Parts: sequence; C-alpha cells; structure tokens
Amino acid sequence: MTTNTAPPLSVPRGAALYIGALLGPGVLLLPGLAASIAGPAAILAWAGLLGVSALFAVVFTALGTRYPGEGGVTAYTTAGLGPRAGHAVGWSFLLGVVTGAPVVCLIGGGYVASLAGGGQAMATAVAAGLLLAVLGLALAGMRASTGVQMVLVVLLVAVVVAGVAGSAPAAHMANWHPFAPHGWAAVGKAASVIMLSFVGWEAVAPLTARFGDARRRLPRVVAIAFGTTAVLYLTMAAATTAVLGRAAGGSVPLADLLAIAMGPAGRAVAAGAAVLLTLGAVNAYLSGAAVMARSLTARAGRDGAGQSGAGQH
Repeated sequence: MTTNTAPPLSVPRGAALYIGALLGPGVLLLPGLAASIAGPAAILAWAGLLGVSALFAVVFTALGTRYPGEGGVTAYTTAGLGPRAGHAVGWSFLLGVVTGAPVVCLIGGGYVASLAGGGQAMATAVAAGLLLAVLGLALAGMRASTGVQMVLVVLLVAVVVAGVAGSAPAAHMANWHPFAPHGWAAVGKAASVIMLSFVGWEAVAPLTARFGDARRRLPRVVAIAFGTTAVLYLTMAAATTAVLGRAAGGSVPLADLLAIAMGPAGRAVAAGAAVLLTLGAVNAYLSGAAVMARSLTARAGRDGAGQSGAGQH
C-alpha cells in the first residue's frame, strides 16, 4: 500500500468530492430533456437510475474499505483480474480524465454563453478559464482543492434549493397528466439519455486512503454524497415537470426555475450554477486522477527497477 503522509480528509470534504463527481453541468439540461422524451414519467427513470447508483455506492464502499489505497479502480481490478488488467483500467481512467476535462469545461462554458447571450467565442473563453482554475487548484494541493470543493457544493445546493423552493408556488398538478404521454417505453429512452449523470463513484476511489480510518469514515462519506445527489436529482426532476410542464423540453430547466423564483436575475444565477457544477466535477476527477497517476508511475518505476535487477542477475 502506498504510504501517505498528507492530513486525512474529513467526512465533509470527502462527501463534497463525491457530490462534485456525481453532479455535472449536464444536470442543468437533462431534467428537461428527459421530460420531453417521457413526459412526467421521466421521474421513474431518475428514480430507477438512483437505485442503480445506490448499488454502485455499496460496491465502491465495500471495495474502498477492503482496498483503501491510492490505486482506486486499478487496485480493485488488479485484485479480481490481475495486474495487467489493473494497469489497463488505471491508464484508461487517466486518459478519460485528461480528454474529458476539457469537454466538460466546454459544456459548462456553453451553458454560460447560452444563458448570457454569447456565442462560441465566449463559450471557449469560459471553458479555458474553468480549466485553468481547476488546474490551479490541483497545483495548490489537496487541502486547497477540497476546501474549495466544499464551498462549491454548498453554493450549488443553495442555488438548486432556491430554484426548486422559490418556483414551487407556480407548480400545477395538471402538469403531471397525462403521466406517460409517449408510452412506457419512453421511460427507458429517457434513462438512456440521463444515465451518464450517475457515474462518478470511481473518480474519488483513489482518495480512500486519505480518509484515515476508511472502514469508519467511507460509509458515512458515501451515504452523505448519495443522499444529497438523490435529493437534488429527484427534486429537480419533479420541479421541472410540476412547474414547467411541457415548456421544460429544449430549455435549461434550472435557469427557468430560477427565473420564476428570482425574476431576470435568475438566469445569471443559473450561469453561476453552470460554473459551480463544472468546477466541482472537474476538480473531483482531477483530484482522484492526480493520486492515481502518482500510484501508477510509482508502480511502473518499481516494476522497471525489478526487471533491471533481474536482468543483471
């Protein structure tokens, strides 16, 4: 196991990393897109996928407490399928983070530009700024990045609560009827669209060693993260249908909910939410990827030294 002298992560900081990894800028758009596909019955797709996410949470908690090292999914795969498969999974994860982080930043930048009335140049500039900000956090160290992550998550939860609660008086029961206007098969189509909103448990897996007593802390961290994301997803999905109804499709639902709750300023707040979601997701993935990269390169160095020593004999 890799020796780690860094201060242990607290339960709130660990939960903030998981929440950031599980949420992303797509949550601004996907509740409306799912509602346009399946109507009010889209809530069943969200609930069903939350059930699957709960199973992933249980699995990653069990693996994290049994193999609480910096290898993360590399260590889990190695334990089951051997070191070669573990290395392949680890480097694939890092490649996904390196190539995916700019894409996520572009998605967030696109939302900001759309809400602000800007074009592609603004979206690209915002994306570049977001990526540079997260890279700066990574260089500042784990304590700085997790401290900022806590602030991001608190602000994000506050924004979602403001949008959902503030727009609640505009909800209408009539918007729930008909419940499945496009048939029950549409629920599956909606689920296929929103399923990527439920990945992220693997991102923080390399950090389980940082929790100190993983057997005691990790289950609490995962429970808080799952509970928070479940409430956010379900309340957003429910408010999208109850408040926006048929107007939800093709929009950015959180922006529309905030506009109802706050007036014209709501769209500016929604642009801020896009920034928070993007920073939180990319920061969580880069934090885990940095630790895994160190573990993989250290292991590669040990393997190389071992092969060199064997060759001398």
